[in-house]
Amino acid sequence: METSHHIEEPQLADKEIPDVDLDDIKGNSQAVQEAAMDAELARLEVQSQGVKRSRLEITFSSPAVFTYVIVGFASLGGLLSGLDQSLISGANLYMPRDLSLSSNQASLANSGMPLGAVAGALILSPSNEYLGRRNSIILSCILYTIGAAFEAGAINFGMMFAGRFILGTGVGLEGGTVPIYVAECISSKVRGNLVSLYQLNIAFGEILGYAVAAMFVSVDGNWRYVLGSSLVFSTIMLIAMFFLPESPRYLMLKNRELEAFVVWKKIRGFDSYESKAEFLGMKETVSVENDGQGSTNKYPWMDFFTNPRARRAIVYANIMVFLGQFTGVNAVMYYMSVLMQGIGFNDKDSVFMSLVGGGALMLGTIPAVLYMERFGRRYWANAMLPGFFIGLLLVGIGYQIPIDKHQKLAEGLYLTGIILYMGFFGSYACLTWVIPSEVFPTYLRHYGMTTSDANLFLCSFIVTYNFTRMMESMTRIGLTLGFYGGIALLGWVYQILFMPETKNKSLEEIDELFSKPTSVIVKQNVKNTVQVMRDLSRLRLRKVFIPE
Repeated sequence: METSHHIEEPQLADKEIPDVDLDDIKGNSQAVQEAAMDAELARLEVQSQGVKRSRLEITFSSPAVFTYVIVGFASLGGLLSGLDQSLISGANLYMPRDLSLSSNQASLANSGMPLGAVAGALILSPSNEYLGRRNSIILSCILYTIGAAFEAGAINFGMMFAGRFILGTGVGLEGGTVPIYVAECISSKVRGNLVSLYQLNIAFGEILGYAVAAMFVSVDGNWRYVLGSSLVFSTIMLIAMFFLPESPRYLMLKNRELEAFVVWKKIRGFDSYESKAEFLGMKETVSVENDGQGSTNKYPWMDFFTNPRARRAIVYANIMVFLGQFTGVNAVMYYMSVLMQGIGFNDKDSVFMSLVGGGALMLGTIPAVLYMERFGRRYWANAMLPGFFIGLLLVGIGYQIPIDKHQKLAEGLYLTGIILYMGFFGSYACLTWVIPSEVFPTYLRHYGMTTSDANLFLCSFIVTYNFTRMMESMTRIGLTLGFYGGIALLGWVYQILFMPETKNKSLEEIDELFSKPTSVIVKQNVKNTVQVMRDLSRLRLRKVFIPE
């Protein structure tokens, strides 16, 4: 690894290289197309010689290594989000008592983060528009660090809520920006897997937070150390982002074509036909979008109302986000230690046993990171929802068993349900980051991600803030199985009918997919579902009537 004070470029002849019209080469053989693309890239190579390079940005000999470094450090934002969810869970055992908080104030303190995250999501569009993807992530780290410092030093409810809100603003801003940044920097062949790393880091952060809470549980003023520990990780991410480049698609969107070329060469390279085609396809698509930007050039976001392609994307992305949040996962995570107390564990054991839920969430995320691109988004979503419905069923049954008579049975069923619920949800939750990051057109991506990000954290706030009241009015089994489980079941039906498949498609190919009417997508999904059921039926008949 070396600091890129200067990037050596191949020496090319000082002659005019004509610009290539990509529309003229479509339909030709791959060899002819590649020759034309090489000519266009050679032109950009010559013109990029004078582009100013940042002294802080790093480079690697292999673009593949650079891709994974970008994904690794940017996805640390997920760790910050997950860390807070479990840190506040451990702090809930002691912080409300030390600060003399009422039950309503304690609920507001818990839900202050997702409420602040809504504010962070609302500034996502202007931040991404004017600062860019990378600088928006840097700003989010600064906000997170300030908020965590307020939390650790809180002396009353006002200071605690302010800290939670400011920290949440950082989480909301980076939560919407990181998936965009990663999706715009990596190959379509691994986009689903690598964007899923954000959810893996959320799960890892939750485990880490429970572990930190367990470490300080016996220390005086433990919750201050617990909440303040996240400062370490936000500082690491803040420093790392100064050394990473801007997204090439954002640079292209801002008509900084040569800078986009230089960044793409470092992080993706031009060694393969696919990489060349994707870069020049991006260049062509963004150029068309910049020239037209739908039917409302002055206010691009109005295309969500007037452009059917954009409207389909925003409805689809936000329904998927809603399904992920209204199955109750954040409320369960925030109150995990309290729920463990309710099932029979003491204070210390409640903190330690919370690691079970966090661990299951992380383990469930790993298959999505490894296999989402192989199986596809539709298969993944429709295979996971029934699994965490069964988990919710067991949690509900565990609540019904009298603790004073059958404590071990109640704890066993509850923990088994939590493991299934969190494990399957870990795999499913990756989709709530992957889908919004890829379905919007480039010129609307940060606007669309604002709606999805705000929707995610607003749903999280509603679910978290009302968790105690809903549990008291619906009973525990009514909330977990009736409400959360019912939404999971409805979501399963929605996904079977309306969810398109986007695996292995470039962002520009997804743009074409969403240009099709919804009725076309539904007909194709019904046809595919019927075919799968027929195949399964034939397979069962063979097993019954044909001896092995």
